[in-house]
Amino acid sequence: MNKYIVVNQPEKWKFSIDNIIVISSQEYLTNSTFSLIKKARIFNLCKDYTYQTKGYYVSLLAEARGHLAIPTIKNLVDLNDLKLVKIVSEDFDDVIQQSLKNIKSREFTLSIYFGQNVAQKYKELSSLFYKHFQVPFLRVKFSFNTKWNIQSIKAISESEIPAEHLESVHEFANQYFSKKRYDTPKLTKSDFDLAILVNPNDAAPPSNSKALRKFVDIAEKMNIYAEIITPKDLSRLTSFDALFIRQSTEVNNEAYAFARKAQQEDIAIIDYPDAILKCCNKVYMAEALNNANIATPKTIIVHKDNRNEVITQVGLPCVLKAPDSTFSFGVKKAKTEEEYTTLVDEMLKESDLIIAQEFCPSDYDWRIGIIDDEVFYACKYYMAKGHWQIYNWKAKKKKEQDGESDCLPIEKVPKKVIQMALKSAKLMGKGLYGIDIKVVNNKPMVIEINDNPNIDFGVEDEYYGDLIYTKILSALKTRLQ
Repeated sequence: MNKYIVVNQPEKWKFSIDNIIVISSQEYLTNSTFSLIKKARIFNLCKDYTYQTKGYYVSLLAEARGHLAIPTIKNLVDLNDLKLVKIVSEDFDDVIQQSLKNIKSREFTLSIYFGQNVAQKYKELSSLFYKHFQVPFLRVKFSFNTKWNIQSIKAISESEIPAEHLESVHEFANQYFSKKRYDTPKLTKSDFDLAILVNPNDAAPPSNSKALRKFVDIAEKMNIYAEIITPKDLSRLTSFDALFIRQSTEVNNEAYAFARKAQQEDIAIIDYPDAILKCCNKVYMAEALNNANIATPKTIIVHKDNRNEVITQVGLPCVLKAPDSTFSFGVKKAKTEEEYTTLVDEMLKESDLIIAQEFCPSDYDWRIGIIDDEVFYACKYYMAKGHWQIYNWKAKKKKEQDGESDCLPIEKVPKKVIQMALKSAKLMGKGLYGIDIKVVNNKPMVIEINDNPNIDFGVEDEYYGDLIYTKILSALKTRLQ
């Protein structure tokens, strides 16, 4: 397997490791050669992993390309949420207290390099932090107030390593990169009360109130206790055996925190944190679909170096998408070069990478509902009145904000649409997905892979009725068993 160390500035990399190539983050993100490599392990040592930076995208695109990334995108999101840091570190609180018990001061900083510390007495603690966060250079600050608590945890760059540590770090690096296996936390599943997460303030809730009542009623008939919970109930999550997310999902909102905590606590989930991370980022989706040779409208990942070449490749008008756009929020249409330039300027201020896509007008999109690799409903979503998208949030009348829909028997859907939907869902793993597909000139193309797709009473259940709810609850039951 090819091994690459990805850093911001290779010329500053002071380690010489055999059989590993050091490359820049810009090269890995923008050189198409790397998307063609099928077997690679990517050691992401960028100086910044925060959301939508180059460091973040290195791990994101590595996973989209089928490369093995360390750290994973899930590790990076965990690292930037102290609430989640505390949740996952509760499991080894005893080791924290035991390791730090002889420290006289009320503050302590632990530097972890490739899972090790320069002092052997902190070996077990360092190993545990690395096992959970998988970040090569990590700095954890503790404070003491009746007991030792984590004050902060962050990734550091090579330049932040003290000079007196460099010799040890070089040794740790050689040990680390010569390994053939890299340990990752093992996840398990479990058994039987169901929490349904709903945000009362959701601008575009994935299930209407009648659908939520259906879930609770049918769960009861299946001998599952179901309760609607809200974002303020995170502390109660461990009292449930399963979690079904019915609020809009984003990497930086409560839905991800709930999913991640559920995963750490062995609670069965729909949907998994990985599904949220992958589906909520259009850059990942574009790379993954391209890598799997699944047809899409002509799509380009836009960055500062190629922005001026995009129009010649996708034409005008073109659709511009923020990486984390959902329900048509953050999706813009540029009709002219001037509009394109203005929108790209604005969007690249928010993210190092965005998506440009060929505009393919159609009267409707197919939405194919998939649960754990099985199609269980099919809908046609028509464009909102006088608009180019299914949702028109600027419409003055609420009833004109979204278009009409038809729910059809699965056998009435063209086979090539079904096959494309199933292949697309497999890219994201087991879970609940809604695959949006346009058919233009008899050619199907994937527009979106949605985690947490709509299940609304009177829409997605219009043809198959209660079976829609039963399928999802049965999938949770399977996870529990």
